[in-house]
Amino acid sequence: MNPSAQTLGQLESARSLALGDGRYYPTIIPGVMPIIGANANASLEIRRWGADFLAETFASPTWPLDAKASCALTVLATLKEYLDVVADSGVIRSAVQAAASIYPLVYKHIISDPTDTQHWQFMLAIKSNILRRMDSAPPGVRICCVKFLQQVVLVQTPGMPPDPRRPEQIDISLALVPRDHPLIPYANLEAEASGLLDRLLGIIHGDHSDALLVTATLNTLGMLIQRRPVVTNKILSSVLNFNPLKLANSPMTPKNKVIMKSIERTTRALLVNVMKRNPEGPFNGRIQQYLERMHRMRLDVFDESNRKRPAPAEPTDGLDTAKRQRLGAPVPNLAPTALSAPPLPLGPVSFRQLFTLNPDGNTANFDVQAFKDPEQLLRILVPVLQSIDETKLGNSINAVRSRYLALSKAVPRPTIPAAVTVDDEEEYEPDFEPEDAEQAGSKLDGISLDTLLPQRIRDSPLAPYKLPEAPPLTTQEAQKYGEMTVRRAFGMLSSIGEPSLKAKTSKGGFNRLAASNYDRDSWVTILSRLATRASAGLDDPDVGMKSEFDMKKASSSLSEPIRDELYRYIIHDWKKRIDVAINWLSEEWYNDNVLASKVFSKGATNGNGASPSTPKGNYQRCALRLLDGIITYIEGTDKVLVRFISEIPGLDIAILSRMKKMAEDPERIDLAIMVLQYLYMFRPPARELAVDVLVDMWRTNDRAKNNAKKLLLRWRPEALNEEEGEGFRTDKESAHGALEVKAT
Repeated sequence: MNPSAQTLGQLESARSLALGDGRYYPTIIPGVMPIIGANANASLEIRRWGADFLAETFASPTWPLDAKASCALTVLATLKEYLDVVADSGVIRSAVQAAASIYPLVYKHIISDPTDTQHWQFMLAIKSNILRRMDSAPPGVRICCVKFLQQVVLVQTPGMPPDPRRPEQIDISLALVPRDHPLIPYANLEAEASGLLDRLLGIIHGDHSDALLVTATLNTLGMLIQRRPVVTNKILSSVLNFNPLKLANSPMTPKNKVIMKSIERTTRALLVNVMKRNPEGPFNGRIQQYLERMHRMRLDVFDESNRKRPAPAEPTDGLDTAKRQRLGAPVPNLAPTALSAPPLPLGPVSFRQLFTLNPDGNTANFDVQAFKDPEQLLRILVPVLQSIDETKLGNSINAVRSRYLALSKAVPRPTIPAAVTVDDEEEYEPDFEPEDAEQAGSKLDGISLDTLLPQRIRDSPLAPYKLPEAPPLTTQEAQKYGEMTVRRAFGMLSSIGEPSLKAKTSKGGFNRLAASNYDRDSWVTILSRLATRASAGLDDPDVGMKSEFDMKKASSSLSEPIRDELYRYIIHDWKKRIDVAINWLSEEWYNDNVLASKVFSKGATNGNGASPSTPKGNYQRCALRLLDGIITYIEGTDKVLVRFISEIPGLDIAILSRMKKMAEDPERIDLAIMVLQYLYMFRPPARELAVDVLVDMWRTNDRAKNNAKKLLLRWRPEALNEEEGEGFRTDKESAHGALEVKAT
């Protein structure tokens, strides 16, 4: 076997493994680089594979950006060699695509590590090589270069300010670059990005002979408009001055028509999407006028032949029928001649013989089953039907119809049983028209079952019929179907509208029903009780409490999927569904207390005969999970958090410590203090916990110290005095020690 072919087979196996699971990319790339990398003396086929693999690898979304960034630094030398040494257009295209995916990763690495000059020099060399190819490369390579330019403009243009609370969603842009960065000066990058954007916009205003290049450039502008509002005005102003029908002054060849239609549709799609994303944008009026003007221009260019008066259709015999009365010419008899069809053979007649009018023709022996693809048959059949003369087609249809009528009269009709009485006054129906199912059923209504059934069937007794039993479900199948039912229930719950104040007419209080109607609150109550009470109280109370292992084994697996779906349903729109969260946690708290009371009741023992321990409930776990999910998205003005903390049934130090964690954000200090103040004023059992968290916040958070001190002066001033006394004693002891050292 050829060594190159064997190597390609091994490389393809590694590629298939990585495509199946993106976690293998960081392991496969170091093993592949010695074969396809720089100084490997690889053949052209292996280099083509290597360039395609790198472009596919760094564009794959199946592995994280951190792993991509570390692997991107190891392939820069290989990409530089591909662009400098290899002259194959396929290798160059894939190398440019890989460079477009790698450039933001290297850019972010250089921002965090200003001392890594080697890799940045490799990236600058790759960038210069790609920019030199923009004007002279083949069309396929130029399209890839346009993609690279788009990435450079994206990362070297200021974006939205990064949110430190969401590091995974930080956009790589010029906003991350410090002003005094030694390798990538801020002003130089911004100026280069502006020049490259002008270069992109110059493509659409230049030569339109290459429609793929122009449409590729228009497609890249959509992402720049969406993600970089700084350059939106510049791009839209250039596009609104763009003429997609620039080739209308050239000869209207079929190629030019296709080019103009393609560019015009791409431009219209770009502007329509801009209007959809920002319905109140300042450019929407100009865009609407531009689209109307372009529509009129398109009609003038492409529909000119349709708006002209068509040439008169000349008759085939040289005289028009409308003029014969004035000319006095005799009108020929244009009646269609009947088609003489050969007679059918004696005996049974097949469908092929019925529809064959010319047995000696070549089409009589043609088998249409040779066409396996129906689309191929349609491509042949439609043009053939369009080319048939309408008069000849009508004559052929009449000939086949006459054959069918003759055969229908020749075939004897089935006799009706004697018990059926035929009404002579029914509407006349020709013998050749077959009866439909409704007519046949109406005629059989009057026939008794004894008349139709044979004697041996009527005399035989009927055996009892029993449906076969369904096979028993396995544990995995039962769990799977249960989860499907839960997802369908929550899908129905999402389709129900949010309840309004006027719609809430149900009676509240302890005497209310849990589910009196089929609104959202009823379904939430049912689902939350399924989650909390599905496995509670199912054991025999006379047997005693089981061991912890037996309880876990016997517990239903339906509760956790319902809890997960409840969590996702609340987090999806937590501001409007905070009442759902409170109801759910109330059910969890109630169920935990009921189970705890059963455990500590008289005579309750576990399976080993010992006194039971305190059961570990689900309330605290669910409350902390839900609170962590809400705090991630909450803003400083969202006072709905005060309602949530104040209405959940159980509070402890773990729940209130989340307020201290939230106060680390300067924008949410006031909200955290407001929650603790509300609990102190309107929830007396939680006063000590709230003050303890406030004292801890005053000691550990310098930004929240002033706000916490105002409340501690009223609620626990001794905590402030103790802290100040400890600080005074510490200063005094340190000063005394310094004097002793000096005296020594």
